[in-house]
Amino acid sequence: MIRNVLLTILCLSFGLNIFSQDRAYWVDMLYKTAEPILGSMSKGELKKNMVVEYSPTWDGRNNDVAYMEAFGRLMAGVAPWFGLPDDDTPEGRQRKQLRECALRSYAHAVDPDSPDYLLWSGSGQVLVDAAYIANSFIRAPEALWKPLDKITKDRYIKAFKGLRKIKPAYNNWLLFRAMIEAFLASIGEEYDGYVLDTSIRKIGEWYLGDGWYADGPEYSLDYYNGYVMHPMLVEILEVMENKKIYSPIKFDLALRRMQRYNQLIERLISPEASFPAVGRSMTYRMGAFQTLALSAWKYGLPKTMTGGQVRNALTCVMKRMFSVEGNFNKEGFLQLGFVGHQPNLADYYTNSGSVYITSLVFLPLGLPAGDAFWTSPPEEWTSQKAWSGKPFLKDYHESINK
Repeated sequence: MIRNVLLTILCLSFGLNIFSQDRAYWVDMLYKTAEPILGSMSKGELKKNMVVEYSPTWDGRNNDVAYMEAFGRLMAGVAPWFGLPDDDTPEGRQRKQLRECALRSYAHAVDPDSPDYLLWSGSGQVLVDAAYIANSFIRAPEALWKPLDKITKDRYIKAFKGLRKIKPAYNNWLLFRAMIEAFLASIGEEYDGYVLDTSIRKIGEWYLGDGWYADGPEYSLDYYNGYVMHPMLVEILEVMENKKIYSPIKFDLALRRMQRYNQLIERLISPEASFPAVGRSMTYRMGAFQTLALSAWKYGLPKTMTGGQVRNALTCVMKRMFSVEGNFNKEGFLQLGFVGHQPNLADYYTNSGSVYITSLVFLPLGLPAGDAFWTSPPEEWTSQKAWSGKPFLKDYHESINK
């Protein structure tokens, strides 16, 4: 408790050298999270080495889904970082090492003769995490897709097309199906235009207004707008726009909706660098902020906030969360929990591979170290200003359906 208080005081104080080290802290956290997965899988030893923890209410699905979940979700988060050019800095050497591990891991994932051949059939869950693998290729094609050998590429294309027989659940899963088709379109392969059209049309029908989508016919208060809805929709539509594929929702509209959501999710970060523990999948930790991370990396943040503000907020939340013992086990793999080890928070579909979705917060590391997101002075985030009596921007609803 004392450690957390001191950490918060440090994060909330300005002018300290700690903030010049924000990127180094993020890189250290990424490396700590990724190396046990990629280091093992690059040698075909992930299933041998990974200590998997399953929810106390696990529904009995094939346990092997855990490995695809860990690899796919991790790669979707770290892909932009791997897209940076090599350099001889300590960060550059770590990045090159892990990128090479990732490329070998991609090969193992689809090699039937590898001990780490992933589960590509027999479970609906496969569709979800295959989509995250496809998303990783979309986020860093030059670094992660193009270097793969032809046999490996052909295996992925065959595996992705083979998942068309899986019927997605009537919720955010429609986007997983569409993400795979969008990736196939992005590399010039045959794609299912009907799936793209109907998935996006249905997601559009579930838009509630003011930046929020329902995850299916009924709304539930959770972070799935951040985990899945906004990011996947925006990136799918970007591919479709680039490939001149008709869409019932335009990329620009989806992006504006996501930016409105960003304005609201940033305000949920408390002055003490925490955020509400509500809804399903709380064990996904920092994955709740994927939309902020994605905008910071690729699309630009809303004009109502700055890079220094968002970086400071996310860094302080990350430090508060990961300073607590129990997030990782003694072997270095993530454990079930929100802050620390809290297995009883896990949903029936959750295992410790699932929680690698926290890696989605690392997207801004795809920006070079000299980018203003990393070099600008830290600024107070909205609730800090509000609860210290300082001027802050009033929030208001603005129609974004035009």
